[in-house]
Amino acid sequence: MFFASNSVFDSGVHAANFGDDVTFLKKYTDVIVLRDSSGEGKVALAPAWQGRVMTSSADGDGGLSFGWINRELIASKKIQPHINVFGGEDRFWLGPEGGQFSIFFAEGAKFELADWQTPAPIDTLPFEVVRQSRGGALFASKFPLTNYSGTKFTVAVERRVQVLDSDAAWERLGMQPVRGARLVAYESDNKITNAGAKSWTKETGLLSIWILGMFNPSPSTTVVVPIQEGLEAELGVKVTSDYFGDIPPERLVVKESVIYFAADGQYRSKIGIGPKRSKAVLGSYDAENRVLTIVQFSQPPGVTDYVNSLWKVQDDPFAGDAANSYNDGPPSPGAKPLGPFFELESSSPAAALAPNESLSHVHRTIHVVGSEESLDNVARATLGVSLEAICNGLKQQ
Repeated sequence: MFFASNSVFDSGVHAANFGDDVTFLKKYTDVIVLRDSSGEGKVALAPAWQGRVMTSSADGDGGLSFGWINRELIASKKIQPHINVFGGEDRFWLGPEGGQFSIFFAEGAKFELADWQTPAPIDTLPFEVVRQSRGGALFASKFPLTNYSGTKFTVAVERRVQVLDSDAAWERLGMQPVRGARLVAYESDNKITNAGAKSWTKETGLLSIWILGMFNPSPSTTVVVPIQEGLEAELGVKVTSDYFGDIPPERLVVKESVIYFAADGQYRSKIGIGPKRSKAVLGSYDAENRVLTIVQFSQPPGVTDYVNSLWKVQDDPFAGDAANSYNDGPPSPGAKPLGPFFELESSSPAAALAPNESLSHVHRTIHVVGSEESLDNVARATLGVSLEAICNGLKQQ
């Protein structure tokens, strides 16, 4: 088994084991622990935080805890302004974040951090536990929202989290089990329903399902995003990278078919991949701990209306991203970062729903640990690049 209770990342982030993290969480909130049929793959959920997956392990309680958990904030028992960054590797959010249809900025607010506010139903309010079993749990919630333009929504949510047994996980990866590799895999199936009396339209603003996973950063961790090759005139830009200003070239390398992005938690930056470029998969590799993380998500073919989350009134509010990655860091010199952590994110298309209509989005996370040779096989099969290419991806060419 892989024990990590004494591991410390170069960044100083403590790499707790799964059992330690669950024990900590249980001091402050109810925790549901799901497990696969072997008992080694484990996933910890927090109903109080929207049925969030807080962390997981491929090696039982003694295995490395894959999710980033904000112990300082949780232990303080204090509610913060703007956002409560509890952590967790699969959290339910809704978009858009910015623009004239934003649900994070009130009508008339400035698109500045001081006016930015995460809606309580996706920040501090709990989801109801409908049912649970060894390997799965179903959560539900219903709440009102109002966007920047004053449009009112009534949203009903169903969120199902399911652990995948090993055979099913390898099948999702599109390959036979690899000798020398172990994994934990789970997916969230998220459904939103228009529970109001009026249709949701592009003219007054739409919502989207937005799933975000927070992970432990380190100088040896690199995000990898395969992209569709082709002309910008046909597919759009390869990546949107100016969310928080330009990203230095040693932190972002964009090639014809793949993007490499630094995940060290030391520099606030974000990238976005449009639906014509996205291949419905992204991942990360932590070379120090030999952890390959693969995120797969549902992406309906041919659908291009995705909500735009840029913090400004937009010319095209439906020219948004299907996938994102965020690297945390100080928002200004000397300031404290939110984490630090890094994120792998996916979004559903914009939800143009009549009353009682629904839209669903699946977000699957698979952590694979093992020998470099075994992980190389998985990286090539899922991300289209070798481990060596990932490890050298950000080095100056």
